[in-house]
Order: sequence, then structure tokens, then C-alpha cells
Amino acid sequence: MARKQDIHFNISERKILLRILDLLFIMLSLYGLSELFEFDYFTITKENWTWVLVLALYITIFGTVFELYDLQKASKTESVLANIVLTASVTVLFYLLTPFFTPFLPENRLQIFFFYLAIIVALIVWRLAYINFITSPRFYKKVLIVGEISNIQPIMDAFKDSDPNYKILGFINCEAQSGHPVKIKGIEEFQPNQIHDIIFNERISEIVVASYNSETITPEIYHDLITLLERGFPIKEYTQVYEDMTHRVPVQFVGKDFYKYFPFSRSNQNKLYLFFHRFSDLVFSLIGIVLGILLLPFILLGNLIANRGPLFYMQERVGKNGAVFNIIKFRTMIKDAEKNGAVWASKNDIRVTFFGKFLRRSRLDEIPQFINILRGDMSLIGPRPERPYFVKELSQVIPFYETRHIVKPGLTGWAQVKVRYGSTVDDSLLKLQYDLYYIKHRSFFLDANIIIKTLSTMVFFRGQ
Repeated sequence: MARKQDIHFNISERKILLRILDLLFIMLSLYGLSELFEFDYFTITKENWTWVLVLALYITIFGTVFELYDLQKASKTESVLANIVLTASVTVLFYLLTPFFTPFLPENRLQIFFFYLAIIVALIVWRLAYINFITSPRFYKKVLIVGEISNIQPIMDAFKDSDPNYKILGFINCEAQSGHPVKIKGIEEFQPNQIHDIIFNERISEIVVASYNSETITPEIYHDLITLLERGFPIKEYTQVYEDMTHRVPVQFVGKDFYKYFPFSRSNQNKLYLFFHRFSDLVFSLIGIVLGILLLPFILLGNLIANRGPLFYMQERVGKNGAVFNIIKFRTMIKDAEKNGAVWASKNDIRVTFFGKFLRRSRLDEIPQFINILRGDMSLIGPRPERPYFVKELSQVIPFYETRHIVKPGLTGWAQVKVRYGSTVDDSLLKLQYDLYYIKHRSFFLDANIIIKTLSTMVFFRGQ
């Protein structure tokens, strides 16, 4: 009989756990404060349920903006403490500024400090417990990979930064002609006849089959996998695990059976979704244009001092269905930056001016694109539009690259909030994986998630 597996939490389960227990610990802390001390600013009663609801909403929104639910950061004490202080500070500020839905300011202003302190202490206590308990090795999801040697390393690299609790303990080469053993740093190679012993001794939670062609799997391994599957042991195909964990479509692993990987979201044809998508585009573009007009005097001044030359910059980009349009941006590079032809933009590009760096990092250079959104060239959310020259170049070397043009390009997008600047073909491949994930899973929830993560990008000055 197989040994009982260790308990582990999936990514979605840990994110839900963090959100629920954040709120639970905060409410218990505030309830205890009101019961044990003379604290009457925030009381939890049937009559005051709106106070609780608004506080929970603010904690959820600002916790997301300040990355309290990023599992990588949530597992590190130094990053989580800073994010707790930011979340609590902004939450309390907004809570105080909305007295129509929240308690009126108390006569004893010291109660506001206690309110703020109770939230911080509650979050710190729970998050330290999470780091020392839930993210400990006892809750790791231990995985064995069965596949071809050529697949192992890319999968290792993709999973390494996706989930701190997902541990690949080893791999089994499924090829009949394996040749000399291949050493892969950090994981051990096991022999096919060891598969049952490994699962028993190492408490393996899941097997991931990583093979381009099922015909390469030897009959012996195939029989073992069938036996394990019949016993209810979890066996998953690597492209699905890859997509679930990294939130991107692994186009580099997709072959002639590509149609299996692109059952694109029904939202792409859903008239109600498309109506509200366009309606929100119009609303946000009008707000953005008004904001741009208010900021224009300051941007003009900065451009005059540290970015001398034309304020606006127009450039051809490829839009929906391959249509070309002119994108509008605040200029961030020196004049005639491409007098010798199109050049990839790169990190710390010397062509970017001093004021241009500020505009890029704050994302203020993107404000004029609200005009493109208003005209219908772009949407608020979607794959970033690329230049025709680079689209032609990338389409020749990256499979399915032009698939990203089946939806309107966006001011922000899933790729923009997940990765940094793309300056190579490999970077473009990575961004394409995220773009295709967005097209495949497009929904109101994913759109809202992107908007919140875009705010995080702006708050932490990560724009490029």
C-alpha cells in the first residue's frame, strides 16, 4: 500500500487562505480591542455591518495593489512586512476619508492610531505564522517529472519562480535510447524501475509527464503510469501544469496539435462582455484625457527643462487583425533616436532622456494613448501593440506570434504587469505566452486583476 502523501496547498488555495485569514485576524483584533479597552471607533455589530464590509473591501483591494498576495513575496519576511505597512496605511487613510460608509472620526484622535496599530499587528501575527508554518517544507508539493531530457530544463526554469512550495525532486528519462546520463542542477535522475519506490519514499504528490511525443515513452514506464493512474495517483500533462502555474501559454512546446492549446475564451465573442469592455474603454479614456490635461503643464515644464524637443511622438503600430495605426505617446527619447533604422528598445537605453526615464517609470508617457482608445484603435487592456517591422521579424521566428492580433491591443496587459521590458526575441516569446494566456482566459475578473496589478506597477515605479 502506498504511503500517505503529505498535505500541501495549491496556489489558488494559498491565495484564498491569505485573503480570508487576513480579514479574519483583522476583525478579531479589532473586536478584541473594542471589548477589552475603551475603543468605540470601530465596533462589530449587526447595525454596523457596512463598516466591516468597506474595511474588508479596502484591505482586499490595497492588499492586492501592494502585493500582499504575491506568493513569492508572501513567503519572505522582509518584503511582506513592508507591504503590510503600505497596505494598512493606505487602507486606514481611505477608511477615514469615506465617513459616509465608515464611522465618523472619534473625538479622541488616539483611537485612530489604535485602529491602525490593530490592523498592522493582526496582519504581522498571521503572516509570520504563514511564513513559518504554511511555507515550511512539510507543506511542499513534491513532484517527479517523467519526460525527455530536452524538456526537463525549460520546465525547471519556468516552475522555479512560479511557486515557492512546488518542489521538483527528480526526473525519469522516458526515452528508450537515453545515451549518457545528463546532470541537471538541483534535481536527481532516477531509473524507470524506481518509480514506485520514489513515490513511496519521497512522498511524491504528483507526476508531471513532459514529453513532446508520447511514442518516446517506453512500454515499461507507460505501464507504470497507467497502473498509478488507475490507483488514483495524480498524473498531469506538463503544458497544463505550466499554464496553471505560470499563467502563460507554453507556445514553444506546442506542435502540430496546436488546436488543443487554443480554446480561446468565449468572452472574445460574448456581446455583453464586449459591450462593457468598450464602455469601460470610453469611460477610462475620458478620465485619462482629463487627467492628462491636468498634468500637461507639469509635463510641459519637465519636457522644456530635461527633454528638449517635441512633446508628442507618433509611431506606427499593428492593431487588431493586423491593421496599422499611429500610436500617440509623450516623447521619452532623444530626437532622431532611430535615424539609422528601427532598433530594439532595451533596459537602461541610452537614448532615453532624463525626464523620459521618469515618464516611463511612472507610465505617464502612456497618457496620450487614451486618445487611441477613444478612437477605437486600442483598448484599455490587451496585448501591447508592436511595430510592423518587429512584427514581421518576430512572426518568422516565434510560432503563433500573429495570434495576438485577434483582439485589440491595449494600454496595459497581462504581459506588461507580469514581465519587464522586452528587448530580445526570447523576451518577446515570454511576453507572447502571457498575451495568449490573456486571450485564452479573457474575462471581467482577469481584466480587473490587470488593472489592479497596473496600479502596483505605477506605485512601485516599475514602468519602463
